[in-house]
Amino acid sequence: MAKKKDEKPEVIVDVQQVYNKTENFVEQNKMTISVVLGGIVIVIAAFAFYFKVYLPPIESEAQENMFWAEQQFEKDSLNSAINGDDLNNKGFIDIVENYSGTNAANLAHYYLGISYRNLGKFEDAIYELKEFSSDDVMLSAIALGAIGDCYSELNDIDNAISYYKKAAEKNKNNVTSPVYLFKAGVALETNKEFEKAAELYKEIKKEYASSNEGRNIDKYIARAEAMTN
Repeated sequence: MAKKKDEKPEVIVDVQQVYNKTENFVEQNKMTISVVLGGIVIVIAAFAFYFKVYLPPIESEAQENMFWAEQQFEKDSLNSAINGDDLNNKGFIDIVENYSGTNAANLAHYYLGISYRNLGKFEDAIYELKEFSSDDVMLSAIALGAIGDCYSELNDIDNAISYYKKAAEKNKNNVTSPVYLFKAGVALETNKEFEKAAELYKEIKKEYASSNEGRNIDKYIARAEAMTN
């Protein structure tokens, strides 16, 4: 006869025993548990207070101050936009420093970055633009492209290429993507990476033929390919 397989012993859970152990643990550690739960409640209450009570009026005030600075930016009065004026109108620096954590302060980082880039203060521009973050993919793409511009001006071509590519990929569209792909291609040519430049130019021709860059891209493809021979 075949031997019977060894039968595993049946595990019997004593519910009352488990309950008693749990009750004893809670009793022995009730102070610690109370502190932990109390801490969680305090943290949740603090977050609720910050976002529901404290932040909204601060955000409103910050947005009011942004209006004047944005007007100066649009008029290309960049120094006023950055620093404010003697009439207590606040510039983007004041907004960043005084309204940290608000959407207005975050956007002020973007404006500061673009302003510094236009003024030739490329390292300051890179810092501010990297501090900016947004769910707006178009604005994020422009910020990444502006960082690429700054690195290009600083002759840091590898970083320029990297950020141009990030900008092109961030929000694929017929307006910004071909611009940054083209800039990446030109930067690659500066690095004498002509084959890679040709590949980007061909991508523009394939994906964005109707764009301004796409309509004139054939000559750049030919130039890059000629340099690989």
